[in-house]
This record gives sequence, C-alpha cells and structure tokens, in this order.
Amino acid sequence: MSELIIEPIEKYGLNISHEKKALFSRIGVIGAGKEGRTIINLTASAGMDVVFMDESQERIDYVFKELNRVMDQKISKWGLTQAEKKVIMNRITPTLSYSDFAGCDLVIECTRYSESGRRSTPLRKNIFKILEDTLEPDAIIATNGPTVIISELAADLEHKERCVSLYFPVSHPDARILEIVKGMYTSEEVYKKMEIFAQLINYQPHRVNESNGNVSIRLLTIMLNEACQMLLERVTSMQSIEETFTIIYGQRYGVFRIADIVGIERLVTIMEAMFNDFGETHYKPNPLLWKLYRSNQLGIRTGKGFYIYDENGNAVSENKSLFV
Repeated sequence: MSELIIEPIEKYGLNISHEKKALFSRIGVIGAGKEGRTIINLTASAGMDVVFMDESQERIDYVFKELNRVMDQKISKWGLTQAEKKVIMNRITPTLSYSDFAGCDLVIECTRYSESGRRSTPLRKNIFKILEDTLEPDAIIATNGPTVIISELAADLEHKERCVSLYFPVSHPDARILEIVKGMYTSEEVYKKMEIFAQLINYQPHRVNESNGNVSIRLLTIMLNEACQMLLERVTSMQSIEETFTIIYGQRYGVFRIADIVGIERLVTIMEAMFNDFGETHYKPNPLLWKLYRSNQLGIRTGKGFYIYDENGNAVSENKSLFV
C-alpha cells in the first residue's frame, strides 16, 4: 500500500485568514457645513464608513436633508441609482459625542464659519486636543481650510507628526485636486498616507508647503480683487469680465460666479488673513467685497451675492444693488 502523503492546505487558500484592515476604513468629520458635507459624501461614496459631528440634532437633520438632496440631483442626471444611494447613506453615522470617533483612521476638522465669517484657532486647537485623547496614536488628525496653519494647531500635542492640513476646492464637482499641506511637524509617512487617501476618493494630490492661502486661493483672490477693481472703475461690464474669464481662459465659471459659490464671507476672511500675514495689498479685500459682506449678501448660501439666485441655486440675474 502506498504511503499517504499529507500536505498543509494553507498554500491553497483554504485556511482561516485574518483580513488586514484597510488603511482608511472609518473616517470622522467634525462640522458638516458645505465643506464638511462634501467630504462626507466623497468618503462614503468611496466605500468608507463616516462618522460626522455637528452642534445639535437640528443641524444633523439638516445635514441629512442636504445629503439626500445632492444625491437625488445626481440620480436625476443618471449619475447614481437609488440602490447606490441607499448603500452610501447607510455608511454615514451622525454623533454629538467625540467618543464615537474612537477607531477612526482619520478625523478631519471642518468647523463652520460663524456669522462674522471667522473660524477660531483656540476652538480648533481644543478640538485637536480632544481628538488626541480619543484616537489611537497612529490615527491622523487633519483640518480643512486654506488659511489654517497646521503647525500652530499641532504644537501642543504629544503626537504632532500625525497632523496635516487639507483643502478641498468647492467651486464645482470636478475640481478634484486635494491640496495636502505638510507642516513643520507632519511626518513624511502621514503625507504619503494622505496621498493614498486622495487617490481613494478620486482626487489628484498636490503637495503644498505651509503657506497662508495655499495655491488655489492665492490665485483666486488676486484675480477676484482685480475683477472687482475693474468694475469699480467702470472699465467694462460684469458680463464682459465673466466672458473673458470663461471664453478666453477656458474656465467653467466666471470669477464673480466662483466667488458666490465659495462664499463672500469665507473669501473676505481668508483675504484679510493673507493680508495680515504677507502685508501685500493685492490680498486686501476690494471695497465691493466688503459691501457684499457687510450687507450679508454672501453668495449662493444667502441667495444674493454678485448674482441673485433662485431657490435651487441658479443665477437668475446680476445684483444691480452693488452699484447703488
């Protein structure tokens, strides 16, 4: 009788495997304003579980309403199915407690601007400290914003190297560049992980060294200031400036339309911060921007900015009150 040969089955894949956890399987978002909701949608659509925090149950209800609205618009344009929407929404969990961020691989702070348009650095530093006490040492803590100095937020933390700054452009859905800001303490390992994160959400990563305004906002604010000055000098009409921007330079939207999309309150605050940092007058907000800001005509969010908008956010006419 021939000898029975016994071989281990491990190499044939029949053993019980221990699945390795994905690099980004659970994401946290603090603050679900326009930017926060964009990040929630992007990450959940990319297959990640998302926990988001806002200040009240009323705000949480509003966030879900807005997420549903955006996805329904996509469904109406054949960009999503009802089944896919259901799967995405099931990945999103709201919370009012920091403890629910335990187990997250990455938490992004996206606290909203106040009515005055300001974001408090002490508030965000406190958020970072709470997150450090909540998360595992290798979890990444990020902030979203073009004028945030990540080195300042990380300075008092024990694990400074895991802190990084991100900026997601919000001008239109196809603006898929993620500015990744490496601060003084940010490790190269964390930066490389954020490059992978960008690719997972189908964004192109851009490495940016710490600088107020990053790249995209510094370019936008200078063009916007110059466009506003030409309006004040009556060099030409708003329509002509917009057509110059879109037709000659091939942009999707005119510079005034982009300002309304981003938000006048955000731009004024960002520009003031850059002016204070660099001392360059081309960053100081033009008087037209201040006029809109002080009259609470902040763009699409308030229904009136450089343009007047209908309830669906479509521009219906220029804002003639700018020159009254």
